[in-house]
Amino acid sequence: MEWVERLNQSMVYIEEHLTGEIDYKRLGQIACCSAYHYQRMFTYMAGVTLAEYIRRRKMSLAAVDLQGKNEKIIDIAEKYGYSSPTAFNRAFQSIHGIAPSAVKSDGVSVKSFPPIAFTIAVKGARGMNYRIETKDAFRIIGISAPLHKEVEQNFAVVPQLWQDAAINGTIQKLAGMMDAPPTGLLGVSACNDTEQWKYFIAVSSTKNSCEFDAYTVPASTWAIFTGSGTNHSIQELEQRIISEWLPASGYEYADAPDIEVYLNPDPQNAQYEVWIPVRKKHQ
Repeated sequence: MEWVERLNQSMVYIEEHLTGEIDYKRLGQIACCSAYHYQRMFTYMAGVTLAEYIRRRKMSLAAVDLQGKNEKIIDIAEKYGYSSPTAFNRAFQSIHGIAPSAVKSDGVSVKSFPPIAFTIAVKGARGMNYRIETKDAFRIIGISAPLHKEVEQNFAVVPQLWQDAAINGTIQKLAGMMDAPPTGLLGVSACNDTEQWKYFIAVSSTKNSCEFDAYTVPASTWAIFTGSGTNHSIQELEQRIISEWLPASGYEYADAPDIEVYLNPDPQNAQYEVWIPVRKKHQ
């Protein structure tokens, strides 16, 4: 299947660049999506973040090099892109549980993480409710936080933004300014390859406010999935969309934000929609 072939081509690119620069934007281009969508797709498909996978592959190869006993640790660190021996030591210990210097001793065990090869697993025992809608651009207002280009570094950013917004009354203020569809509190990941990545907690509104940031969500076609439950359940739905629905859908990611639409305010029993920007695959 073309979709899986692209992912496997991106794995070849990673293997060819483990001792050089791995360009996340290039990985997205190979898979026909943005660097942001590539990282989300990879994480859900592989069960590990892209950065962690690359770190594991580099440290697997570094362990083999160290076992050869002919290369200096500082040279191996530089080979895999670590300008600081301390950073290399930290990364190596996080993977193998021992210092690089210990590997040179006989009988020391290290871990091996082979390259990933993606295949399609037949799933779908549980249904997913979705619809395809094409929408004009719409304006949102809210609060935002900059996101790092490496997705795993943002894991603490978004929950903290939501927590602060709930405590300081921001969510209530935004709810009072909502006057346009889509109706609901929005979590918007605006992450394209040309601008600073941002995450918004926002509402769709025509109103102006010096207190909030404004952003225009571009016109796009969306695959819109419905669900209910907790934050954990929305993450499970997003994983199923990417690993089960997207590969066989006839669609691929388009260049627009991912959107979560919260239709009610109860965090333990939320009613929500997940909007995935899509376009038809080229035949």
